[in-house]
Amino acid sequence: MLEEKPKEECGIFGVYAPGEDVAKITFFGLFTLQHRGQESAGIGVLSNTKYALYKKMGLVNQIFTESRIGKLKGNIGIGHNRYSTTGSRLKENAGPFVARKKLDTYIVSHNGNIVNAKRIREALEEKGVRFTSTTDSEVIAQVIAHSRGQTTWQKVFSMMYKIHGAYSLVVGTKKELIGVRDPLGFRPLCLGRLDGGYCLASESCAFSAIGAEYLRELKPGEVVVINQDGLASHQFSKKPASFCIFEYIYLARPDSLINNHLVYKVREELGRHLARQHPAAADVVVPVPDSSIPAAVGFSQESKIPYREGLIKNRYIARTFIDPDQRMRELGVKMKLSPLREIIEGKRVVIVDDSIVRGTTTLKIVRLLKEFGAREVHVRITCPPLRNPCFFGVDLPTREEFIAHKKNVDQIRKQLEADSLGYLSLDKVLKAAGAKNGRGFCTACFTGKYPLKGEYLKTLNKNVLETV
Repeated sequence: MLEEKPKEECGIFGVYAPGEDVAKITFFGLFTLQHRGQESAGIGVLSNTKYALYKKMGLVNQIFTESRIGKLKGNIGIGHNRYSTTGSRLKENAGPFVARKKLDTYIVSHNGNIVNAKRIREALEEKGVRFTSTTDSEVIAQVIAHSRGQTTWQKVFSMMYKIHGAYSLVVGTKKELIGVRDPLGFRPLCLGRLDGGYCLASESCAFSAIGAEYLRELKPGEVVVINQDGLASHQFSKKPASFCIFEYIYLARPDSLINNHLVYKVREELGRHLARQHPAAADVVVPVPDSSIPAAVGFSQESKIPYREGLIKNRYIARTFIDPDQRMRELGVKMKLSPLREIIEGKRVVIVDDSIVRGTTTLKIVRLLKEFGAREVHVRITCPPLRNPCFFGVDLPTREEFIAHKKNVDQIRKQLEADSLGYLSLDKVLKAAGAKNGRGFCTACFTGKYPLKGEYLKTLNKNVLETV
């Protein structure tokens, strides 16, 4: 992953399969969702009588061994891959989280961001509830545990009345697996069928890895309860959806289904729209790997300009814990991307990327291509300029840090040293995503129009719970 890209949020997974090795199933589910978060990972399991949990900093395959997984025995598995959007990068903030009250145990994994988490945590602490982390995910777990209700789904409904923001959840008890999606449906959550049970995952791509059948996505505001009696659905509320449009543009894996659209095909369509809206007189179309490959294919198909992989990505650079020395740091993007001189030398190159945040990496790529002989470099981006922070689960910088802050497209082009620059308009992004009348998506990172209002957004930041 390139250093300035929008950060993933979290990957969550849950499975109800009595008699199966749920820890191993959860491991492979998380392994498939590794792209959604690489800071830490954890697996919790529950049975009728006990629970077990193991979590640690690092990648899934670095944390879990056969012997470690073998110690996690149960009927229900809950998994979490984390990228921090609330709370620092600390082992105490790794998920999933356990909350207990009397004889009840809840293990919770969360993808999203709760905008009123500080106020809720303070209220719980006044009642004597103790916290071990500085993340909003633990706040959710404790709210569920301490809410009123005779059943778990009633406790979840009570929680949904109290918290505001983005949340897709998998919740495990000793007898049930529960899936929850917030009323606006910011973040994805899918339901699948597995021999002997059901599973829940952030993305449908996780199901193919474990041999599960994809059934459907949970609806915004839906709560599903899975136990020995089967599956039951409860609808908390019905509101106009505000699904994160950036899942299509960058975050989700291309082989996932979202709103019954294959992400790969949507990105291809983004590329086609981009070629029509911002054509370029060029010799070759080159993607910034990997998320922009489908869009570059679409751009090439529409423009009839040949597609070539002129940048080769080192897919293992982010998997080392050895810090580079200063000389290697100065190499920057060269450690991550290697140009193919034979493809780009003497050519007019269209470089297709999904987004520009601060612009530092894009500038380095433009310079790198010209260093390796590109005659011209034309930059094409499959979304509008990013100008606003996200409060709902994607780690974007402050307004002032965006390259597009108070700059027009030509000013950005000059800063990037590109021969031309074209951003795809929002209406074309929404069209490619299948939006009806331009609705159903959160586009606040482009427009600044947030689907949730309130004083919370004025003071919200990543470390808000570290001052409680």
